[in-house]
Amino acid sequence: MAKAPVLTPRADDFPRWYQDLINKAELADNGPVRGTMVIRPYGYGLWERMQSEMDARIKDAGVSNAYFPLFIPQSYLTREAEHVEGFAPELAVVTHGGGKELEEPVVVRPTSETIINEYFSKWVQSYRDLPLLINQWANVVRWELRPRVFLRTTEFLWQEGHTAHATYEDARDFAAHIHRNVYGDFMFNMLAVDVVLGRKTRRERFAGAVNTLTLEGMMGDGKALQMGTSHELGQNFARAFHTQYLSREGTQELVWQTSWGASTRMVGGLIMSHGDDNGLRVPPRLAPTQVVVLAIKEDDAVLDAARTLGARLRDAGLRVQVDDRTDTPFGRRAVDWELKGVPVRVEIGPRDVAAGTAMLARRIPGGKEPVALDALPGLLPGLLEEDQAQLLRESRERREARTADVASIDEAVEAAATGWARIPWADLGEEGEAKLAEQGVTVRCLVGEDGSVPDSDDAPGTVALVARAY
Repeated sequence: MAKAPVLTPRADDFPRWYQDLINKAELADNGPVRGTMVIRPYGYGLWERMQSEMDARIKDAGVSNAYFPLFIPQSYLTREAEHVEGFAPELAVVTHGGGKELEEPVVVRPTSETIINEYFSKWVQSYRDLPLLINQWANVVRWELRPRVFLRTTEFLWQEGHTAHATYEDARDFAAHIHRNVYGDFMFNMLAVDVVLGRKTRRERFAGAVNTLTLEGMMGDGKALQMGTSHELGQNFARAFHTQYLSREGTQELVWQTSWGASTRMVGGLIMSHGDDNGLRVPPRLAPTQVVVLAIKEDDAVLDAARTLGARLRDAGLRVQVDDRTDTPFGRRAVDWELKGVPVRVEIGPRDVAAGTAMLARRIPGGKEPVALDALPGLLPGLLEEDQAQLLRESRERREARTADVASIDEAVEAAATGWARIPWADLGEEGEAKLAEQGVTVRCLVGEDGSVPDSDDAPGTVALVARAY
């Protein structure tokens, strides 16, 4: 009788495969309140690596980290009408505290434009105070009706950047810089996801923004996942909170603003972009553990060889874990590490020690081969870079193969059953977008024919990228 697979095959049931992988790879559990999640140590290790890499890029852009309160007075949200209307269905509101009814209800942070503007209006007095560039790493709460671990949860972790500028041009350029050089660089070069950079339509724009820039990734089932967004807020929040400055010319002017964010949704994107029927595959540059060295059995020579190799690989600059839990069967440990997607396993047993070799198993391309122990410190860095490039290449090839150029709404809906569609925005328009939405298909973003980000919705040659989405 054939042995049952560890995971539900993706081709049989992609959502079940996703949930199986999260459970078996020990990434997360459902929290006690519907829509919440408990991120387990291995899953949080992935998020920590994402945080570290993103934080470095954010700081390179000249942004400083700060922290703002979790509770926001409800009256703050009502100051910007479009903003409160957009978030009203998702708000969690606290009406009682300390056993008493509050004089004013407070909202659990869904995003921080309002409370940050309250303080920007105090901190910005003169053109000398600009640009003001702030980021915070925090949790937010948006009441989710259809929760899914990492993808849509009532509480999730993220970073949110908020900036104030003297001119529209400075704000526009900074939002584009974050979009391209922080988010785009991270997703291409660390996550190895070949995202499309584009512009949201008016229908899909962030509530209160004048323009939203997005990064859309194609998942393994052909659906789209919004991986991050960068917003031009214009002067909407500045006007509502009186965030103004004294210009060089001595006049009072409203600031121009941006906000931008990426969240633990990227962990879900990592799973669905690179996972296979055997588990997760983690891009080597991102992986908390790039190499695991497994001692196959309880043997002094084996354990010594494994620990010595681990130290040598760390000295070579690799992130290494030595698995010397020989009281746990080797086969079970090997499957666990495969599920977790560690890029390289190095397996050492008594025969390997005698021969001066180890068995090298590569998770991303697959396959095993014996390699001299002394060769591994020099060999592995190059192999890991090859594997990183392979994941990005596979992501790009999948998106290109499953994106169809279409000329009608019916063709777009048909293409979105298995992938993405491209249709001229001039042919689709807002009326066609509304018809697509009735069938569960959305315009994920607008792009130029050459792949550039359009300056406006109606820029010549603008193409709508259409898909079903998470």
